[in-house]
Amino acid sequence: MFLSASIYAGDFQIENAWARATAPGQDTAMVDLTITSKQAATLVSVSSSASRTVELHSMTHEHGMMKMREAKTMELPAGEPINLGKHGYHLMLIGLNAPLKAGETVPLTLGIKIGDRNILKVGAKAAVKPLTAATPQENEHMQHSH
Repeated sequence: MFLSASIYAGDFQIENAWARATAPGQDTAMVDLTITSKQAATLVSVSSSASRTVELHSMTHEHGMMKMREAKTMELPAGEPINLGKHGYHLMLIGLNAPLKAGETVPLTLGIKIGDRNILKVGAKAAVKPLTAATPQENEHMQHSH
């Protein structure tokens, strides 16, 4: 059983942050989460002590193929929960320091900017689920299959 704690940092709520456990030799992992900002804001950076770097990636369909590209920023509209996966994004942990094991957590630091203010650092933890865990989108698809 996994508990998904919500993180409230002033104007931000981060929920359902999770990653799959990694296979032996795998040095990257994907993280999904939902961010809600009380004010219009922009996600401008992400880091983690669990990996060398963290990149925000966007996924798009082009000519029948799925393309993944690094995105430098992501807009966070006021009051709208933004699930990365449902909005075509995910975080990539690159250069993992150690394998991710089910039941552990991955620390994340999100850099979020509101207007012309300085970048605010918001901490969160992603629950590591078993390697076989389905994404929310896969679960939704399975529930709608007949």
